[in-house]
Amino acid sequence: MSSKPDLDVFSDLNRCAQEPIRVPGAIQPHGRMLVLSADAELLAWSQNWPDSGAAARAAERIAFKPGGLPLGEAPAPLGRMELDGRSFDVTAHRSGDVTLVEFEQSMPEAGTQAPIYSLARSFLPKLEQAHSVRELAALVANEMERLTGFGRTLVYRFDEEGHGLVLAEALAPGYDSYLDHCFPASDIPAQARELYRLNHIRLIPDALYEPVGLVSADPRWEPRGLDLSFASLRSVSPVHLEYMRNMGTLASMSVSIVIAGRLWGLVSCHHAEPRLLDFETRTACEHLGQLLGLQIDAKEKALEVETRLELRKLTLEIVSHLADGDATLERLLGEPLPLLRLADAAGAAVVLNDQCWTVGDTPRPEQITQVAQWIASRGETTYACDRIAEVFPPAAEWLDVSAGVLAISISQVHRHFVIWFRPEHIRDIRWAGEPRKLSTTLDGRIHPRKSFAAWQERVRGRSQAWTQAQVASAAELRNALIGIVLRRAEELAEVAAELGRVNRELEAFSYTVSHDLRAPMRHIAGYVDLVQEVDGKQLSDRSHRYLANVRHAAAYAGQLVDALLDFSRMGRAELKRSQVPLPLLVREVAAELARQEGGARIEWDIDDELPTLWGDPFLIQVVIRNLLGNAVKYSRARDVPRISVKAQARPEGAGLVVSDNGVGFQQKYVGKLFGVFQRLHKAEDFEGTGIGLASVRRIVERHGGIVWAEGVPDQGASFGFVLPTEPAANTPGPHA
Repeated sequence: MSSKPDLDVFSDLNRCAQEPIRVPGAIQPHGRMLVLSADAELLAWSQNWPDSGAAARAAERIAFKPGGLPLGEAPAPLGRMELDGRSFDVTAHRSGDVTLVEFEQSMPEAGTQAPIYSLARSFLPKLEQAHSVRELAALVANEMERLTGFGRTLVYRFDEEGHGLVLAEALAPGYDSYLDHCFPASDIPAQARELYRLNHIRLIPDALYEPVGLVSADPRWEPRGLDLSFASLRSVSPVHLEYMRNMGTLASMSVSIVIAGRLWGLVSCHHAEPRLLDFETRTACEHLGQLLGLQIDAKEKALEVETRLELRKLTLEIVSHLADGDATLERLLGEPLPLLRLADAAGAAVVLNDQCWTVGDTPRPEQITQVAQWIASRGETTYACDRIAEVFPPAAEWLDVSAGVLAISISQVHRHFVIWFRPEHIRDIRWAGEPRKLSTTLDGRIHPRKSFAAWQERVRGRSQAWTQAQVASAAELRNALIGIVLRRAEELAEVAAELGRVNRELEAFSYTVSHDLRAPMRHIAGYVDLVQEVDGKQLSDRSHRYLANVRHAAAYAGQLVDALLDFSRMGRAELKRSQVPLPLLVREVAAELARQEGGARIEWDIDDELPTLWGDPFLIQVVIRNLLGNAVKYSRARDVPRISVKAQARPEGAGLVVSDNGVGFQQKYVGKLFGVFQRLHKAEDFEGTGIGLASVRRIVERHGGIVWAEGVPDQGASFGFVLPTEPAANTPGPHA
């Protein structure tokens, strides 16, 4: 590794980062531009029009109202126009008080072979079947290469510091690989990053181009100040063009991956020779970037929900253990495993002023109290840092034990802390060229680096970064602990209220995620219907079949979303308890399921002595319907399906057991049965969304009951539950 460059160099780079890239006063030469006023008067034109008369004649032929375009949106297509014996694709967008009209030479009409159709026909199903973000990225890299013909396509995401890590690539022979390489944040200054967030596609067909200036119809008006942020033809920074040439790239295209208004990453395409893409292909590429963003967002949100639910279980376990004793904070270390798992930490400590208790790998007690005092001086209730020695120099003495800390403050008056510690995680980063390698010339101008050869850097003094879910869970634990510490006499009520709030927030989060996922599913189905409606007669039977597969996949995804919404509502709805007689309910549900099976012979063995339960009638019906429905589904393949429903009495309460002679399951996987979207059998063999048993457990546990399952492969399974009996206060007394 080389030494760091001096501050003057970074100062010069900072000035480069302030270059007015939104107002370059010029365009790229592969197209032409007109600037119109709100009343369609010609204000300016690019210098590559044959003459001002040609620009004026083109302006007169534009049949739209410039003032009607929305402000701050990408160029809208206006169709094709014949000029000088050539056909041009015409787009327009507003920039402040003026309208920018762009002309690019068009390619022959592709009809149903247009790139946008190929996405709907063949690529969408592949995208929906991907299991990970890297798999999604690999699919998109290959599809983008197919659409564009660029020699190298990279898909990379930005980290919290702005560095880009290449997740996937598609390469033609002769191109260097950058897979798993990092590109430094300085490659894309903050203002360029913001422009990528707003304008989702940028094409540079030839890095050797000469910019084409704008000419004003009125000498008193200067068009150089025009904001070209959304212009497809916007001329780019000379520094970036030099960067491309240094990389051996003469043509490039970038497609933004934007999630929830945040620039998540880029799809970056490179070509060693000049390469121009038509408007239709670029539109397809932009849609591909949007589809990738939707899929990544869905997967990340689903993982976030799952992670937060798991961490909430650990929070409950920690608080329950504390509530069982004298509620002093040092008891947190009596059962250390849940506390360490909550933050995925190697060690933890409880600090009460100058006292300190530890578990696992931690610094010495006096070092812990020292860092606790420093954290307290910051006035933050929750503090997380993965490089503590950089901000708190004394921590350099114990880097061999811990490089990262996560802390929660339990009191605003006293120094009461729970602190987690993580060991140093030595990382080897493979950069695409030395990130600090700068070049200067005799004129003193800064140039981008010339080498992109792999350059290894070893990063020390840091731990694995704390995730947002872990920090949020620590904050939630803090809120629960405050209630215990401040009001020991009311600790159970306080903990229940706090955990109820946490549960509602997580339920609301789950509800929001599943609700927001409905729109993309509807959009996919809507676009399929639109393609079939507009171009249905021109499509082959195979294309219709492919589109039908897309619609089916979207419908199934919609079912999953609806199931998740129902699952979320079950945790939010208020319980309305009453007496629920099981004999009548079970027989009604069994009869309904038998009718749905179309007369299939099912041998039912329903106990006549089923109990009456104390619970919410609607939710109890959901439990019975799911248990009986599963028994029917998984025993359907038997010559004679046999299903029994027997009463169950335990010290915890009363309930029932549903048994069948179906496919069964291995008992070692019983823990997965009641999880959301957990399946032990192939989805194509048995219908369903994977929500049913999760709903059963949620309902039973909300009633204070317990649920269990037993199974033997190919011999059948049994599922049972019991609920607490009606409280004595609600039972009629002897004098009633």
